[in-house]
Amino acid sequence: MSQWDGQSKGTLLGYQIFVGIIKKLGVRAAYGLLVFVAFYYVIAYPRMGKAMFYYFRHRQQFPYFKALIALYRSYFVFGQVLIDKFAIFGGLRNRFTFDFDGIDILKQLLAEKKGGILISGHIGNFEIAEKFFADIDFNQQIHIVAADQERNVIKSYFASISKEPSTTNFIYIKEDMSHIFEINAALARNELVCLTGDRYFDQAKTLSAALLGEEALFPAGTFMLASRLQAPIAFVYVMKEPNLHYHLYTRRAPQIKHRDAAALLNAYTQSMDQMLKKYPYQWFNFFAFWKIKN
Repeated sequence: MSQWDGQSKGTLLGYQIFVGIIKKLGVRAAYGLLVFVAFYYVIAYPRMGKAMFYYFRHRQQFPYFKALIALYRSYFVFGQVLIDKFAIFGGLRNRFTFDFDGIDILKQLLAEKKGGILISGHIGNFEIAEKFFADIDFNQQIHIVAADQERNVIKSYFASISKEPSTTNFIYIKEDMSHIFEINAALARNELVCLTGDRYFDQAKTLSAALLGEEALFPAGTFMLASRLQAPIAFVYVMKEPNLHYHLYTRRAPQIKHRDAAALLNAYTQSMDQMLKKYPYQWFNFFAFWKIKN
């Protein structure tokens, strides 16, 4: 099931090594080191490998040997995404190019004066979106709703290498539900709130829907909240392309009834289906998202 333990596998030392290579030799040189790092992850984390092989073999319907190769390739692409993030936040934004598919939708959301809810997932590289928005004079504040489960030392290091102050704020989920007030305040200021819809934690309430042809569990809170707030909704993804290029997608969610969380979830999974068919190697939920059948 799509329950996550809240921890990334990367270490501070590993990040420091890659950042050092990026600064001295460039982004592509850092990619070269991934040839060995990706192989290490295939060998060192068999549980992750089993989950990802299931995704490629049974959800993407890859032939057996293609699924094995895809397992390695997915780790490699994930490493590239991390390197790109460090490079962009470290001041190398001009090394990358991008296409933006849907800027008119975001402008329309803001024109409605209700703020906007952006729902993304752990695919592609959404965390770099703010650096691309700046190039098109998209100056609205973005608030990312997140569970504060990552290790603070890595967060602090990531902030320390950033060459520019972030325009993104984090709203952390709290047990007393006070984050709801922060979300409402941001929407009242006609700002954008981004939630992810594909991970939940132990004891969290869930909803079930089909993704890539099989039922999985999703965090109910994301879809219950988004369907109850009187704000327009869009699905947003930032997907890696070859040659240091990114493609940003925005898709307006279909009109749904007030408080119909299930309908919103189904619209979200259909949107994710389309992205994952186009970008199969950018699924970065490295755990048993679906219940693997032995």
